[in-house]
Amino acid sequence: MAGMRELLQHVKDHGGSDLHLTSGLEPRIRRHGGLEPVPDWPVLDESRVAELLREVASESHWQEFQRSHDLDFAYGIEGLGRFRVNYLYQLNGASGVFRLIPEVITSLEDLDLPRSIAGLADVRSGLILVTGPTGCGKSTTLAAIIDRINSTYCKHIVTIEDPVEFVHRNKRSRLSQREVGTDTDSFSAALRAAIRQDADVILVGEMRDLDTIALALTAAEMGALVFGTLHTNGAANTIDRLIDAFPAEEQAQIRTTLSDSLAAVVSQLLLRTADGRGRCAVAEVLLKTSALPNVIREGNTPMIQTIMQGGRSLGMVMLDDALAAKVEAKQVTPREAYFKATNKARFENLIDD
Repeated sequence: MAGMRELLQHVKDHGGSDLHLTSGLEPRIRRHGGLEPVPDWPVLDESRVAELLREVASESHWQEFQRSHDLDFAYGIEGLGRFRVNYLYQLNGASGVFRLIPEVITSLEDLDLPRSIAGLADVRSGLILVTGPTGCGKSTTLAAIIDRINSTYCKHIVTIEDPVEFVHRNKRSRLSQREVGTDTDSFSAALRAAIRQDADVILVGEMRDLDTIALALTAAEMGALVFGTLHTNGAANTIDRLIDAFPAEEQAQIRTTLSDSLAAVVSQLLLRTADGRGRCAVAEVLLKTSALPNVIREGNTPMIQTIMQGGRSLGMVMLDDALAAKVEAKQVTPREAYFKATNKARFENLIDD
């Protein structure tokens, strides 16, 4: 009987990004942004879904899932690839989502992102935030930046992830990849330890809570280069959201700390390509300039748009400009750009009726 290996092989062979298993539906894969059934597979009942999920979970993982009804872990099959896995219970029983993690780290050049993002690998210290909704390619972009550092510099790079996704081999740098729940109790515990581990570069897979955000800022303030992710859209919104995570009485101090340590914000989105055969990334890029710290200290985030407009020659990119470039190159349709744009009027007249 066909099992998980065949399903995961199908994801890889057909250019899928995710496999979805749910009671009452046939297996489905996400391909080019949409969900489509896996051919020749029947509708799965609850017992068959549980059987498939159990096939790839260790005994300890399965027991944890039975206890908490939620589970995150990474799973690899030699010769096929590595997957980020999430198990959950919902109305019809157990379900699972498997996201394919490419075996080969895509280079920054091949990602077709602004050149200024490649320059972030050369930053010596500070906080760099890569933001965007779930599934927008944040992990892929960060893996490419870390790989550039690994190939170029002799540094100690500590990654803190839940779970570990891209596995890096040591090149010029030395890497310590730590998985929350297996190698450390939490993001904040690992971050606190990384400060004492002579880390030059720290990647925080997710800045989920106040303690983690505060420790990331402290590490950046102490001279490390810290990469973190947030589920926010746009550079200005990211700065506001980060500061708003703190109690009101601490926000003035945090503004000062952030103004000194913030090196860049990359806000990323994935769009369906015009030919419908794939997806491409667009990114808004904010870089540190002499004007940025004062704007952050004063809480004048609307001025950030002005800073980005004036910083185009330095490599800064505004989202709508990035979208317009993709439309002009016929990589995405005007309609697709319209739905993602900040200033929708800029794209309205380009949409065919």
